Amino acid sequence: MAILIRDEAPDDIVAIHELTRRAFAPMPYADGDEQDVIDRLRASGALALSLVAEQDGAVVGQVTFSPAAAPGGVDGWFTLGPVSVEPAIQKQEIGARLIRAGLDRLRSQGAAGCILLGNPAYYSRFGFCVAAQYAPAEDHSEFFQMLSFAGPVPDGRFGYHAAFAG
Repeated sequence: MAILIRDEAPDDIVAIHELTRRAFAPMPYADGDEQDVIDRLRASGALALSLVAEQDGAVVGQVTFSPAAAPGGVDGWFTLGPVSVEPAIQKQEIGARLIRAGLDRLRSQGAAGCILLGNPAYYSRFGFCVAAQYAPAEDHSEFFQMLSFAGPVPDGRFGYHAAFAG
C-alpha cells in the first residue's frame, strides 16, 4: 500500500471533513465536532500545518497542527490534533507517519514544542510525556502531554486556539 504524505490542498477540504467525521464517529471519547474544529481553525487562519495521507488519489489520513497558547505569551508552541485515518485502514501506521512528518516539519521550522490531549500509551512513542501541571484547567490533566523541541518549557498552564471551543 503506497501512501504519499503531503500538504493539504484546497481540493482536500471536503475529503478531510468527511474523513475526520467517519474516523471519530465510533470513538467513545470523541466530542463529535473534530471535523468542525479543523474547519474553524482553517477559517480563522490558525491551521498552521495540515498534512494528508493519500492512497491511490484519495485522502485516507490527516493531521492538524495549530498554534498553542503558551504561558507568558511565548511563541513557537503548537497543538497536535485532530489526527484521522480512514476507519477501514487504521492500525497500519498511517497516523504515526503523519504525526512524525508533522513533528519533523515543526522542528525544522524552529518550533519550541508541541502539546496534545490524548492517550499517553500511544503518544509516548513520539517523545510526548504527560505534563499534568501544564494542562489547561478544564482538561483531563492525566491525558495532557507535551514535547519540547528546544529551550525551556514556559512555566504555567497552556491553552488551545479558540477554534477548539466552538
